[in-house]
Parts: sequence; C-alpha cells; structure tokens
Amino acid sequence: MAWQGFAFLKIGPQSASEAVVFEIPRGTSFRAVSKRLEDGGLINNQWMFLVVAKVTGYTTKMRTGEYQLDKNMPPMEILEAISSGKSINYPFTIQEGLNMYEIAELLERQGFAKRKDFLKMAQDEKLVSSLLGEKQPSLEGYLFPETYNITKYTTTREILEMMVKNFLAVWKDVEAQSKMKLPRHRAVILASIIEKETGAEEERPLISSVFHNRIRRNMRLQSDPTIIYGIAEQTGEMKKNITRDDIKAYTPYNTYRVNGLPKGPIANPGRESLLATLKPALSKYLYFVSRNDGTHVFSETLKDHNRAVRDFQLNRQAREGKSWRDLHQKRNTN
Repeated sequence: MAWQGFAFLKIGPQSASEAVVFEIPRGTSFRAVSKRLEDGGLINNQWMFLVVAKVTGYTTKMRTGEYQLDKNMPPMEILEAISSGKSINYPFTIQEGLNMYEIAELLERQGFAKRKDFLKMAQDEKLVSSLLGEKQPSLEGYLFPETYNITKYTTTREILEMMVKNFLAVWKDVEAQSKMKLPRHRAVILASIIEKETGAEEERPLISSVFHNRIRRNMRLQSDPTIIYGIAEQTGEMKKNITRDDIKAYTPYNTYRVNGLPKGPIANPGRESLLATLKPALSKYLYFVSRNDGTHVFSETLKDHNRAVRDFQLNRQAREGKSWRDLHQKRNTN
C-alpha cells in the first residue's frame, strides 16, 4: 500500500499535456474536490488521492481559489498547487486621480467587488481608523494608484488593505525626501488637488507652489476640480464642465467658497503629486490657466493671469483645440 501510494503521487494520469483552470469555491470539501479532479481527468483515482492527502496532511491545507493545473501533472504536484494559495492573479489598475467612487465602479465592472460594499467599507469608521492609524471619515486619498494582482476570491477588505498598505509605504518614502513638515492628511488633500489639476509631471511642483503661495497669503485656492467633487458628493454626478452657478454654490469642497483646504481629499494622488506637495517649486506664482494642451500658463500677477485667460480660454481658436505654440506663433507674426 505504501509503495502504491508513493507511485501514485509521482505519476500523472499519462494523458497528453492540457492546461486546466481548476476552481475551489469557498466551503468545498476535500472529498468533493477529489471527485471533481477525477471527473476532470486530472487524477486517476479519487479514493487513493484522498487517502494519500490525509496521510500527508494536505486535506487541511487546501485553499480556496483558482489554480492553473495540467492533465499530465502528478498528484503530488496537484496537492502542492491547491494547498499553496497561489491562485490565478488578475491585474487591476487604478490610475492616478481617480476618486473612491470611480474606483468602486471599476471594481464592480471588472467583477472584483460590489460597488456598494467597497464604498461602505471605505467609509467604515473602525476599518478606516485601523488602516490609517488615525480617525478620518473615509479612505479617500489613501487608495494608492497602482496595478494590483487580485484573485477571484480576494475580499473587498483585502483589496482596501493592499491599497492603503501601498500608500503608507510611498508616503514614508516621500516624507523622508522632504524637510517640509505638513500633517499627513493636509498633504493628502493638497496632493489630490494637484493630481486633478495637471497630468504633466513636470508641472506638479509649480502647481504646488501656486497653492502654497496662495495659502500663505490667505487667498482662496479657487480650484475647479474641488467644485466638481463637491457636486459629485451631493448628486452622484461627475461633471466635466462647471458653470458660474456651480462656482457660486457652496459645498465644503468648493475652494471658491471655503478658505484654505477643502473638507477632504478629492481624489487618490500618485507618488509625484505627494512629492510635489512636500517639495514645491520655488516661485512667486499665484495663478495658472490651461493652455488646452495639458499644460498651463503661470502668472505672478492678476493682470498677467487675465491676459492668459483671454489668450487661452476666451480665444475661440484656443478653445477649439489650437495648440498654445500655434497661437503664440500667430500672435508674434501679427
């Protein structure tokens, strides 16, 4: 019997190689798994497989998940595979600047979590406190943008834990690179605004300098993305464009209406925006306006800023997509 068991473990079913995804749902018994393995042509004898697994202790080591097996794989390798916990991974990417509502929708769309469950956990007071080590209303701002490897059976809590763990590691590294002492939550709020204001990495320290300069002068930040987030918090709608009425409407996030920083983060910033927050460029800039090509014009005075607004926001050609270089060249030739 011992010799038979040894031989059984080392020799596969003798079939041709064929990759198979084998799933073990939660609550499945080892006996049921053995039967399915035999039915699927992965082992020859479910009873021998079960006996050997009991003798070797593998019946208590089996893990829920999806496993990449092969029809010519020896039973011992199958036992090791389904006990390893190395379930098939699927990549899930969070881009810089997404907020927690957008992340929740992505997770649900890709089948990794329910939107409602994710948002409920991301705003659970006890969970937030345990993950951040401090009391905050939600995990907004702390869901670090990255590509994560998620299995079919990764729980919503585990997904949140991965994101926050990544944030904490990055924050520790970023904080070590700066002499500026800024409370973490304030830094995350400001970094989230910087992230939403520009996609140009080289501009982030300049954007940061504008906001730091305005804060020092007790000027309101007047950041359009804060208006959009405030409206989304109230209505659930992410607007692409804002109106004058939106600018005038009060929300605790609208930095045209509130002094200093908004109530909380408006997105989840990446490493470069966090770093720019703690290491702003040295400048006297107080204003910036979009050139409509992903970059901005920076100004020290309101007069210069108004001129840039006329050139790039009130200029019909600029609004229709002409690049700032084309417009600048045309202005110089007139």
